[in-house]
This record gives sequence, C-alpha cells and structure tokens, in this order.
Amino acid sequence: MTLFERWHIDKPLFSALTILAAISLVVLYSASGESIDFALSDAVRLAIGFVVMIAVAQIPPESYRRWSVPAFVVGVLGLAAVLAIGVVRFGARRWIALGPLSLQPSEFMKLLVPMALSWFFSRSHLPPRLGRIIAAALILLIPVLLIAKEPDLGTALIVMLSGLIVLFLAGIGWRTILTVLMLAAAAAPVLWAHLHHYQRQRIYILFHPQADPLGAGYHAIQAMIAVGSGGLFGQGWLNSSQAHLHFLPDSTTDFAFAVFCQEFGLLGNLALLALYLFIVYRGLRIAFSAQDSYSRLLAGSLSILFFFDVFINMGMVAGILPVVGVPLPLLSYGGTSLIIIMAGLGVLMSIHSHRRLVN
Repeated sequence: MTLFERWHIDKPLFSALTILAAISLVVLYSASGESIDFALSDAVRLAIGFVVMIAVAQIPPESYRRWSVPAFVVGVLGLAAVLAIGVVRFGARRWIALGPLSLQPSEFMKLLVPMALSWFFSRSHLPPRLGRIIAAALILLIPVLLIAKEPDLGTALIVMLSGLIVLFLAGIGWRTILTVLMLAAAAAPVLWAHLHHYQRQRIYILFHPQADPLGAGYHAIQAMIAVGSGGLFGQGWLNSSQAHLHFLPDSTTDFAFAVFCQEFGLLGNLALLALYLFIVYRGLRIAFSAQDSYSRLLAGSLSILFFFDVFINMGMVAGILPVVGVPLPLLSYGGTSLIIIMAGLGVLMSIHSHRRLVN
C-alpha cells in the first residue's frame, strides 16, 4: 500500500490541486504588489485547506451519510443565528464573530445542502416521484431564503444550484425540468421587484458597463481591460499593470483571474482551464465508480458545483456574467470558501479511496 492509499488520497486529484496551489502563490504574489507577507499568508491558508482535505478524506462515506441531516440542521440554525446576532459588513449581515475569527455559515451550505439532499434521495428508488421532488425543493428553499435575507444573492444562487444539481442527478425528467424553468421565467418579474437596488444595478451593468464607468461598471471594465491586454502570450509575470497600478479592485480575491489573464495570456488561460476541467473530470470519474446512490449523488454534485464555481468566476471576469463575488477555487485568496472547497474535495477522495478498500 502506497502512502497515498494509506492516507486515502487520490493521487491524480491531489497532483492537480498541488499545481493549482502553486499557481495561486505565483499569481497572488504579483497581484498583491509583490508582497512576501501576503504570499506567506496565502501559503498558510492553502496549507490549512490541504490539511482539512486530508482530514476529511479519512472519514468513510457512511459517516457522512449518517451525519448529513444533523449537519444540515446545524447549518440552518447557523444561518438563523446570522440574521439575529451576525456582524454587519459592507451593508450585509453574513458573518458570526468568534473572537478574532469570523465565520460565514452560508459557505457551509454549499457542502451541507448536497449532503442532505443526497441522503434524502438515496432513501428511496430513483428516479424520485413528484412528491419527493416537491419535498426536496422545500428543504432547499429554507437555506436559500435565509441566505438571500442577509442579503447574499450570489451565495444563495450557488446554494440553490448545488441542490438543483442533486435533483438533476437523481434522475428527474426533462418535462419536470422544463416546467421548473417556465415557472422560474414567469416568476422573474416578481423576483426583480424584490431585488435590492445594487443587485439590479449589477444585472443592468452586465449589459451596459459603460453606463457607469466609474461606479457600478468599474470592476467589470477594468477586468475586461486586463483580460484583453493579455493577448496570446500575456505581458509576463509581475507585469499586470491593472493590478500594480491599482486600477483593478479585489485583484487578490474575486478578480485574481483577471491578473492571471493579463500576465499569462490566452495560452496560460487554456492551460489553467484544462487543469480545472481535469479536476472536474476526476471528480465525475469518482462519482461514476461510487458504490451506492448516496455516494454517487454527492460526488457528482460536488464535482459539477466545482465546475460552476470556476465558470461563474471566469464568466464574471470576462464580462458575460454579473459581478456576484464568487472567488475562483484555490486561485483566489479565500478563507471560509477555500476551506469548504477543500472539504468537498476531501469528500471526493473519501468516496474513492474507501470504495477501493471495500473492493
């Protein structure tokens, strides 16, 4: 038994994540203005993320199945606590202060919702009947509405997406999917009326960024300038003018990909995209080879959700999606979001490695 097998680590997935972490250190060192302290801080956070991933991989999938519902209930209570005693920052109440640390319970729901719904559907024959689909939708709406109330529309949409992915993988028919899409389209005017002004502004700026170039459209415009000026080969490492001259806001977090684009160009982008797609492919391979419906649904939903995290951030930077504050997995400087992503990858490794031990 190799060291990777002893520690329940999937070697191909671990190798890809290690390369991605190294790229993060290189990009964020440049994006931070060549700050050694910032790079070291990023290295510490990445190291903590890898420790969490390896720790999570040691726990067998049966334990995750057993604790899916209690963990989901605790997560919902955490969301309720945020609305009651949470800390307000930037006009939103999303964090709970724990001494010097701040916890964002909504991030945990990206993992807890797929776990709970995978457990729910694994208890009956698939594809599910209409009654179970409706019950699952009601379960999903509880955390989504609580997160939207903070307000945090971006995270609410991602949590909803995580649940819808489980529904799709459970085998709901295309007729049901089309019905849901039609109902969503019909409800769009009502949802628009209940959006905050800044949320409507983000959607409007998606189509007309030049309407407010120094205000709401500033992020999008500067990101597109960084992407476009990278060309085919990029301007070279440490040569991102948008970041170093402080034109690009959030260059180490939500818009770290824009810095990467400017410095490494289209060829670098394609290589990075290939790395992300390999991680998604590996996750789906693990899902296909899982031994039970709970593990298949959970592994599949986490893999596809990882893809959408990447797609949303890259789309936001490229100007084809509104700015919603979604970091690029592992590449962006992150706290709670990084831990949750690494925990999800640890669950994938657990499903794969424990399956091999049983065989």
